[in-house]
Amino acid sequence: MKTIYALLLLFVVSIGFAQKKFSKNDVIQFQKKLNSEFADSKTSPLMGKDLKTFKGLEFYPINETFFVNATLVKAKGGKAFEMKSSGSYKSKYTKYGTLNFKINGKAFQLAVYQNLELLVQEKYKNHLFLPFSDLTTGKQSYIGGRYIDLEVPKGNTIAIDFNQAYNPYCAYNYEYSCPLVPLENDLKIEIKAGVKDFH
Repeated sequence: MKTIYALLLLFVVSIGFAQKKFSKNDVIQFQKKLNSEFADSKTSPLMGKDLKTFKGLEFYPINETFFVNATLVKAKGGKAFEMKSSGSYKSKYTKYGTLNFKINGKAFQLAVYQNLELLVQEKYKNHLFLPFSDLTTGKQSYIGGRYIDLEVPKGNTIAIDFNQAYNPYCAYNYEYSCPLVPLENDLKIEIKAGVKDFH
């Protein structure tokens, strides 16, 4: 009986630590959903003049190189802080942890955060916020950096698909106030994946 319980426990633990595989279809669905939201006047962040001529966002070619399984090291005793923003409104965050990963054999790390306002909502209680900038920032991609949405993992491994990186709303409309990418999340590599700059 103990052996059965031990095997069951091992199975549950292995699920939590299992590495996810790249899915091109997931990226395609992400792009379709984003374009659909931008084309709908009820959900679009676009200004009126841009919405009238909108035909779709520009994406980098889907590239499996920019899908990584990162190791999560949780932060201890993270204090709440106001993340700098492009406008007057500032949200409070805590640093959830650090994500360690490799791209083309080179090691990188990014801090991942939780928004304290979203944390109290059932829908977003497991939401993690990953803002980043890279060597394409201000050139091919938005000058203010890009975001990726993640969820709290069951284990210590979390998949990051940079193909699903998107721009903050202030990239499309100056009326929005968006969190600025912290300096610790500036990657010294070109992340040629995800959404490109607008216009």
